[in-house]
Amino acid sequence: MAGAARRRLPRAIFDFIEGGAGAEIAIARNRSRFEQIALMPQALRDCAAASAEVTIFGRRYAAPFGVAPMGFADLVRPGTDCALARTAKAQNIPYVLSTAATTSIETIQPIAQDNLWFQLYPGADEAIAAGLIERALKAGVTTLVVTIDIPVPAKRVRDLSNGLAIPLRPSLRTILDVSRHPAWLLRAALGGRPGMANFIGDKGSMSGLAHAEFVSRQLSCPALDWGRIERIRKAWPHHLVIKGILNPSDALAAARIGADGIVVSNHGGRQLDAAPAPIEVLPVIREACGDSLTLLLDSGVRTGDDIARSLASGADFVLLGRSFLFAVAALGLSQGPTAIIDMLKAELVNTMIHLGCSDPAELGQDFLWPQPSLGANR
Repeated sequence: MAGAARRRLPRAIFDFIEGGAGAEIAIARNRSRFEQIALMPQALRDCAAASAEVTIFGRRYAAPFGVAPMGFADLVRPGTDCALARTAKAQNIPYVLSTAATTSIETIQPIAQDNLWFQLYPGADEAIAAGLIERALKAGVTTLVVTIDIPVPAKRVRDLSNGLAIPLRPSLRTILDVSRHPAWLLRAALGGRPGMANFIGDKGSMSGLAHAEFVSRQLSCPALDWGRIERIRKAWPHHLVIKGILNPSDALAAARIGADGIVVSNHGGRQLDAAPAPIEVLPVIREACGDSLTLLLDSGVRTGDDIARSLASGADFVLLGRSFLFAVAALGLSQGPTAIIDMLKAELVNTMIHLGCSDPAELGQDFLWPQPSLGANR
């Protein structure tokens, strides 16, 4: 669907979705490491009742994947956040609303209902973060995902080249490119200028430069430490997930402060270009943590095979972002989200049956080839 999305979106918007930090080595590494994982079938096993359903954080979902948190999703089409949330509820998978979403918690909650998770950027201002936590609680959210891997903003060359920053500085090339996509331009004009809806009311009357500085402080924080995460743990009475961990020692620290889970993630290759791929460090983290944490994974996941590879390598659950945005761009708000979920579920179940596996929970290192030298990772 990425090819169709490229044709339908202005270059700056497509690059914002597809691109990453620096020379985009991390993005390439995320994909190449998945492609190097072979899965070993086990023959003549009855898989007539194969199902993708899983239980995570006490809730039964239709598949072991969900919609990752994504900022400015409505740049693809106005209403993208709501369409993804609506389909996630209908298909019974989690929808993780980003702090940087173009739609507020209060708007999404009646749509996603109990399938809503909320992703928090702690930021420099603890009072603002506390307010977001309180709003999430009031909305009935029971899984809070705290992102910790943006100490400072990354250098994203594509966005800088396209002038896609806050405040916007579009180049003549970008303006001309947008003019060649009249359908996108018309939808964007009718939908209004997208902004960070969860911050409206905090700093709504700021100038462009002041707003850019405010956003930078709330989406990144070089002073963030474990003490701050412990305070969030104490303030949040439900499931807490820490997103953006690659180091096994950090995974163990998350377990020590009482986190329920972590997302093994390099932010889709959008932060540290020299970072390892999450899928290559996942088995080591599983070995270190055992069953003390629920392990989720994102970054580089594109297919049902990738989901199976993630589960076999030690993950309990997977989050995807770009695939959902490409689907909306390619097929629209009503068809896109349903099509990508149906495709991923069908691919996963097909792969499971080929492997001789009826339940995602059965996927462990026995299905990897060559067999890892680590101990049991499930």
